[in-house]
Amino acid sequence: MAIRRILVPIRNDGKGENVLDHALALAGNAGHIEAVHCRPAPDDLIPFGVSVPAILREQISKSGDDLADAEEAEITRQFEEYAGTHKLTMVDIGKPHPKNKLSATWRIERGKQAKFVSARGRLADVVAVARPDRDRAAGRNTLEAALVNTGSLVMMCPPSSPPEKIGSHVAVAWNGSREAARAVSLAMPMLSAADKVSVMTMDDDALELTGAHLLNFLADHDVTATHSEISSGSNAGKGLLEGAGSLGADCLLMGAYGSSRGREMVFGGATQYVVDHADLPVLMAH
Repeated sequence: MAIRRILVPIRNDGKGENVLDHALALAGNAGHIEAVHCRPAPDDLIPFGVSVPAILREQISKSGDDLADAEEAEITRQFEEYAGTHKLTMVDIGKPHPKNKLSATWRIERGKQAKFVSARGRLADVVAVARPDRDRAAGRNTLEAALVNTGSLVMMCPPSSPPEKIGSHVAVAWNGSREAARAVSLAMPMLSAADKVSVMTMDDDALELTGAHLLNFLADHDVTATHSEISSGSNAGKGLLEGAGSLGADCLLMGAYGSSRGREMVFGGATQYVVDHADLPVLMAH
């Protein structure tokens, strides 16, 4: 069992190549990258709730289509160049993927990226997205759609270059929650193939399901792991990132938004801090 299909939504924001680099580092030698560009539908360019005369609506639609055509052509060119450089075997949409080599599919969809990811991400092992920009909130809708609507594992990719391989040393943030347990379950192919797995807990004695419980569960799946208690201070998210860094992990695995997303956005929380500040790949499940 392995991670086979990674969905990579790409927009014209300069982050596509970095996310593809992370996806390849996770895919290993035999994964499949399903890359997609979502071009806006004409109606998406019309301000919501604003009455627009028919002639102006037509002009906006025509101008939007022209811009979308140019953007689509450029992003397609960039992806084809990337696929050639990395020797990806290109597969037509709907055709079987080779099991013994890296492969990719390129597709163009019309409509909002978050809506496409919400549906198509349900048939992906991993959805790979860029870390959102904190200041502009760009990319946040796609990340949240992947987390909340797909049921799949989501890899958030920081702007830094990825390690040569993602999943050699996995740091698991464990608090006994449903979200953390789901992340572990979805990531079992990664954990089984990892060279090292480090379980991190905070205030382990207070957990209903402790780090020792998780180590026993992993052992049942032939995954040997070590356990570390880390200090969170007043910021659990910061503690997780610093803990993963000090352990030398190449990625962090965690449950996301155990509290409601809205509450974390307003009051702060471990997930929101990690989303805003992560400097290593973070694999999450909700």
